[in-house]
Amino acid sequence: MVFDRQTLVIPDGTTIDEDFIQTSGDVIIGDRCLVKYGIKTNGRIFIGEHVIIDGDLHATGDIRVDIFTRIRGNMHSDQNVYIGEKVSVDGKLFVAGDLDVGDSVDVKEGFEAKGWINIRSPIPMVIYIFIYLMQLLKMGHSEEIERILDELEQHDGEPIPISEVFLFVPNNAMIGSHSKTDGNVRVGKQVWIQGSFEVKGNVVLGDDTIVNGNIASAGNTFCGKHNTIKGSIKAGDAIRLDENTEVTGDVDGVKLHLAKTAVIQGTCYASHGMTFITPYDYEADEKIRRFEEDLEILEPLTESEETSS
Repeated sequence: MVFDRQTLVIPDGTTIDEDFIQTSGDVIIGDRCLVKYGIKTNGRIFIGEHVIIDGDLHATGDIRVDIFTRIRGNMHSDQNVYIGEKVSVDGKLFVAGDLDVGDSVDVKEGFEAKGWINIRSPIPMVIYIFIYLMQLLKMGHSEEIERILDELEQHDGEPIPISEVFLFVPNNAMIGSHSKTDGNVRVGKQVWIQGSFEVKGNVVLGDDTIVNGNIASAGNTFCGKHNTIKGSIKAGDAIRLDENTEVTGDVDGVKLHLAKTAVIQGTCYASHGMTFITPYDYEADEKIRRFEEDLEILEPLTESEETSS
């Protein structure tokens, strides 16, 4: 599965409590994000540039951390760890496999690595490529330069394989007791979340999901079956609550589409009216149908993004 870089993706079976995000599959954190939790997964963890993680990292797979990122806890990997330049780890680092670190990496409580340890040169790889190309240019080898540039261009933009189940946090997002993102939010089935969401896009919640907080979106909000929202829902457009979904607070949207078994303990506001839907009438609203189809159009992560992690 590939994904949209603007959509916060929380996969099936994930738990987000006061301390940890516990999930399965790969975890990808974009650049300049603030994650006010630790992370536990049976997959890999990829963390971008200038990220702050307020907790421990535990992964059965590899951990890759990009430049100028701070981990305010311990790091533990059952495989390999790759750490970019200027990364700071406030706790201890344990690596069951190999450790690859860049220049000026600070691990305050020390590290333990059972495999090979490689300390990279502080000169970035792009500088080596630039120097090599300059030498070829001086020697008049223009054909060789064109061949190298063509190879670099061919590898740029290719999708990389990730696990079928993954968690993705887009650039500049904040994940915590009050999470914020500029794009959409897509939550899987049987997810338990402690915290609220403020979203500039759309929100989709899978079945059997519990959110202990409020949901505010500038677009649509869709709640699947048997969900519990222990808070209010406010949307800039349509809200849909499927069978046996319960909202303990108010529901405020332009249009409300409610299953007859949905429960709202608070007050309902709908400037453009409210309709009741049946299990066989979920696609009646054309705008919501197009919205759901749009979420299936997702962008791949490029190989260059994995390399920088």
